[in-house]
Amino acid sequence: MTPSTHAELREVVESLHAAATAEPPARRDELLPRLAELRLLWARNSALFEPEVLGMLRQISAALSPERPATRPPITEKPETVLEEVFGFPSFRPGQAEIIAAVLAGRDTVGVMPTGAGKSLTFQIPARLLGGVTLVISPLIALMKDQVDALSEVGLRATFLNSSVPKEERAERVARIARGEFELVYAAPEGLAASAGRALRGARLSLIAVDEAHCISQWGHDFRPAYRELSDLKRRFGDVPVLTLTATATSVVTRDIVEQLGMRNPALFRGSFFRPNLHIGALQKGGDGQDGRRLPAVRDGILRLVRARAGESGIIYCISRKATESTASYLREHGIRAKAYHAGMEPDDRSRVQDAFQNDDVDVVVATIAFGMGIDKSNVRFVIHRDMPRSIEGYYQEIGRAGRDGVPSDCILFYSWGEVTTYDRFAAEAPPEVAQRQSQMAREMFRFAEATDCRHQSVVAYFGEAIAPCGTSCDRCGGLDLFASMAAGKVPRKGAAPAPVNVGADRVLFDALRALRRELAKERGVPAYVVFTDATLLEMVVRRPTSEAQLMAVPGVGPRKLAAYGEEFLSTLRCYR
Repeated sequence: MTPSTHAELREVVESLHAAATAEPPARRDELLPRLAELRLLWARNSALFEPEVLGMLRQISAALSPERPATRPPITEKPETVLEEVFGFPSFRPGQAEIIAAVLAGRDTVGVMPTGAGKSLTFQIPARLLGGVTLVISPLIALMKDQVDALSEVGLRATFLNSSVPKEERAERVARIARGEFELVYAAPEGLAASAGRALRGARLSLIAVDEAHCISQWGHDFRPAYRELSDLKRRFGDVPVLTLTATATSVVTRDIVEQLGMRNPALFRGSFFRPNLHIGALQKGGDGQDGRRLPAVRDGILRLVRARAGESGIIYCISRKATESTASYLREHGIRAKAYHAGMEPDDRSRVQDAFQNDDVDVVVATIAFGMGIDKSNVRFVIHRDMPRSIEGYYQEIGRAGRDGVPSDCILFYSWGEVTTYDRFAAEAPPEVAQRQSQMAREMFRFAEATDCRHQSVVAYFGEAIAPCGTSCDRCGGLDLFASMAAGKVPRKGAAPAPVNVGADRVLFDALRALRRELAKERGVPAYVVFTDATLLEMVVRRPTSEAQLMAVPGVGPRKLAAYGEEFLSTLRCYR
C-alpha cells in the first residue's frame, strides 16, 4: 500500500533503511524496486517527505549503490577545451555550458532545448571528461551508425547496439564495452532488456543520456510505449546520473518525464524556443493570396515552392501514406529528385531513402511523421507541411529539422479544417482522456494557423516563453508573400536576412566545396554533414583561409578533421582566391 501520511511513510522508510544497512545487508535486487517506488512517490508528493526521512533515503541509496572507486577519477580538462580541441567550436551555445556543469556535478538533469541548439554536445563532452561509459538511449536505430561515425570523425570512441548488428559483431562489441574500450554506447530502449543491458552491467557507467525524452510521456505529441521500459533505469544501473533531452516539452510533459524516470531533484534548463533563422508562413487550402488572387492547388503550390529552392534539401510532411506516394511521384514527374517515406514501407526501403537523403543523393523526402525524429542532417533548407500537423508540439518538432546549422530556411504550412476532423477520427480509438487532449491539440494547431499575430511569438508562447514579435521571420511580421514566391519562382523575404551565398563567385566556391565534401563523404562511407556542415562551408567562403592555421580557426574544424580533410579543402579554396 502506498504511504499517504508522514507516519506511514516513516515506517516504510525505516524498514527499508534497516534492511539496506544490516550486516550482512538484504539482497540489493529486492530492495532497489522499493527504493524506486519511493522516488516516484517523492516526484508526485514531495511535501510528504520530512527532512529526516530524506536523510534516511540518501543513506539507503548510498548503501545500495554498486561498488565504485572511493572517488571519481579527477577531471583534468575543462569542457571548453574539449569543445574547441575536439569539436572545433570556439564557444558554447546558450544552455550547453550550464547543462554540462550540472552533469559533471553528478546531478540528474533535464534539458529542454530547441532543435539545432546542440543537445548532443551536452553528453558527448561529459563522456570524454568523466571516463567510463556514457549510455545514450535513443529511438533512432536507423541513425545510430551515422551518429557513431560522426563521433569517430572527431576522435571519440563510440559504438551502438541494436537489432541491425549481426550476432557475432554484437558479441565482439559487448566484450569491448566490458573492457572499457568505448566512451559512448548508443542503444534503443527496447535493447536495454536484451544484449545492451547485459553488456552494460559489467561496465563502469558514468552517465545515462535519454534523447527524445518526450517519448516517455503520454501527454507528449510522440508517446512511444517502449520508452516506459526506462522507468527502472535507476534500479537497473544504480545511482548513475540521468540526463534527459528533448526539443519539445511543455511543463506537463517535463513533470511526467521526471516522474516516469524517478529523477531526483533534477536540475532543469529550458532554452529559448525562438529560432529567427526559420521563416514561417501558412496558407489556407483553397484560400486567397495577399494580393487577392486564388491560391493554386496544393500540389502545384508545393511544386512551385520546391522549384524556387532548386538543389536544396527539403522535407514535405503529409497526413497519409497515400499522399506521400502521390506527392513524391508528382514531383519526380516534374524533374525533382524526390522519394516517399512512411511506416508502411519495408525497413530496407526506408533505410535506402534515409541514406540517400543524408548523402544528398535525393533533394526532397515526402514523408509522414515517421521520418525525421532526431535527424542529424544540418542543411535542410525547407520544411513544407502539405497537411496540418496534429499539434503545435509536433509542428515545432518538424519545422525544427530545417536550418539546424543556423542558415536561413523556410517553413511553409498548408492547412484546412478538414485535418482537424481527420485527427478527431484518429483519436476515437484512444482512451477518453487521451482522445480529448488530442482533439484539443488539433484545434490549438488550427487556431495557430489562422491567427494574425506573430507566428514565432505564438509558437514559443505554447511552451511558456514570452518574446516580442519576430519582426522579419514570419509572414505576419515580415511581409513574406508565399503566393508571390510560388508565382515568381523566387523566395522574397521582406526585411529578412538573405542566405549568405546566392550568386557570383561566393556561390561558385560554395558549390565547389559542397561537391568536394560529397566526394570525400562517399569515399569514407559517411553522410556529407559528417565531413563538414553547410555552416562550416559558408564560413570558409567568407574567410577564405589559405593555411592550416587559418582553416583551424573556422568553427567546426577540429584537429582530427583538419588532419583528415584540410589539404583537400585548402587546395580548393586556393583555386578561388
